[in-house]
Amino acid sequence: MGDVLAGFHAVWEFDTDSVLIRFERGLRTPKLLQALGERRVPYEALASVELTEGKRGTVVLRATPRPGADPLADAADGQLKEGSDPYRLVLPAERETLAEYYADELRSRLGPEADTAAERYLVAAPPPPPSFKAYDAKAFFDGETVSFRWFWTGASTAKWKAGDQRFEVAGLSGVEWRSPEIFNGHLRLLPRGTTAEDRPGAADQDPAAVVFGMGYGLAHESLPFAAAVLEAVQAATPALVPERSPAARPDPADIADRIRHLGALREAGLLTDDEFSHKKTELLAEL
Repeated sequence: MGDVLAGFHAVWEFDTDSVLIRFERGLRTPKLLQALGERRVPYEALASVELTEGKRGTVVLRATPRPGADPLADAADGQLKEGSDPYRLVLPAERETLAEYYADELRSRLGPEADTAAERYLVAAPPPPPSFKAYDAKAFFDGETVSFRWFWTGASTAKWKAGDQRFEVAGLSGVEWRSPEIFNGHLRLLPRGTTAEDRPGAADQDPAAVVFGMGYGLAHESLPFAAAVLEAVQAATPALVPERSPAARPDPADIADRIRHLGALREAGLLTDDEFSHKKTELLAEL
């Protein structure tokens, strides 16, 4: 598409095969979004796109990633507040017509497997901090090994007895992140070959987990950390990806509808004649 859609706290730049989401660094931008900086999301990583009415004269364009396509979304597991959702773009209500156009464009580019889980991560994990402070430990990650160094002021007796911990990502099956903004927030590593019954029920008793608290394990630090570990775990145990069937040719009727939509945007003054001609040419080239 080659276009840019600017909203509050973020700008979406549309390319032929992906959307680049850039986050502002202003004081009002949530710290998690500032920490993410920018993320490139291939269209094949998306499951759906919706446009809804927002609060106080706004509209919200939101994309939903496929399960298994984004390690950050997998780690967050629906726990983020709306304002910190990196797939959510808030715009003034007067831009609803333009936002609707882009929502339709995104939907038209969803892959044939949009309603299925991805076999591998399609979106790169954000760069993690090399370490962060939890309530009972300092957690480190060097790309291959996760380490926990216990604090004597916060770690339980069980953790002190177990000693500082080191985990090779090749020996992990996953990561469990519970937001520091909820009760019992923690980051727990899941060693291969273990089940929930094998692990201590409480994170403060589990040497494979660190617990959060007020000012500890902050989401903008611990969530990118968890996502990066998830990505490294998958890279250490690559899964076989089945061959994908070729994408179906676009429906000419759908192309015609989209061209009519472009014409309406031009009539409304939201597209120039040159922009209309350029986009029309792109759509016709898809046939």
